[in-house]
Amino acid sequence: MTRDTPDSPLPTQACQVLVADDIFVSLGVNQGEGMAGPDEVCAGDIYQIDPDHQPLRLVVESHPIAGQRIAAGSMVGHPGDPVTIEARYDLMGDPGDRVSLLLLSLPGAGRFVLPLSPMAMETDYTLVRTEAAPEASGLADLLCVSFLRGTMIALATGEQRAIEALRPGDRVLTRDHGGQPLLWVGKATLRAVGPFAPVVITAGTLGNAGDLIVSQHHRMFLYQRRKPEGLATSELLVQARHLVDGERIFVREGGFADYFSLVFDRHEIIYAEGVPAESLMVSETTLHRLPPELSEEVRARFPGLSQNQHFGTEAGRAFLDSVGPATLIAGRSRKPR
Repeated sequence: MTRDTPDSPLPTQACQVLVADDIFVSLGVNQGEGMAGPDEVCAGDIYQIDPDHQPLRLVVESHPIAGQRIAAGSMVGHPGDPVTIEARYDLMGDPGDRVSLLLLSLPGAGRFVLPLSPMAMETDYTLVRTEAAPEASGLADLLCVSFLRGTMIALATGEQRAIEALRPGDRVLTRDHGGQPLLWVGKATLRAVGPFAPVVITAGTLGNAGDLIVSQHHRMFLYQRRKPEGLATSELLVQARHLVDGERIFVREGGFADYFSLVFDRHEIIYAEGVPAESLMVSETTLHRLPPELSEEVRARFPGLSQNQHFGTEAGRAFLDSVGPATLIAGRSRKPR
């Protein structure tokens, strides 16, 4: 596994944020005021989204020394400036929809809010929990690494089994370590909208036997015959959302999605619909991004477990923009059976 140095290219990630005032108190102690700092908000206040809000693109990079900072191409902040997470807020919608927000502070640019869950217009959200200065995490990774119900996973025996039928102890085929016992299967049912809408990789596009449907931030393992210039290895980990071309690979919105996550002793590359893709990497960073019920269960089952990322190189936004999805999937297509 390679490590970035201050002089090496750093992978960038983009997400959409709102100006803090775009989420305001519609009823309560701070009525009329926008999302404020942890010492200023009041539990029980009811928030709504301004109907005229404009999402803004925030691009960040994780520097090994400076931490998270603004990267080139961001609509807010200045490249090189640090990104400070002031607070994490939990709000409850109706009926019982739980929404988490991060309050971000950018030097000279003010405060912004990053919703970690979709928020609906003309809907009341009651502030129920405040966490000041939460541990930093990757801002763009809004959803656990997951496959949708029905995804066929390769077992060590060669058998293909639907992911929802897998059980702890089943030996799953991995790219690097052969058959490995499955430790845990996590499940979350989410509204398939915004960052929670799945990516559909249609049958045959990556050599997959059937449609492969995954969360937007799930990384596919793509081997390049020649090591791409500027990257450390020929083995690339590419988030599904970066492969979207609107035709063969697209985001599917609407309804609900049953997401399943798989945990092994290590961060593994497994085979889903015949395509190599990552398992859930268990670390403090990823646990902070899981839905609360999943995070609590993983912590309880695997106290102290912290995995290192697979040696494949994560392809950053700048590289992906330069080559385009077509280049990454070229030569992989085959007609589905």
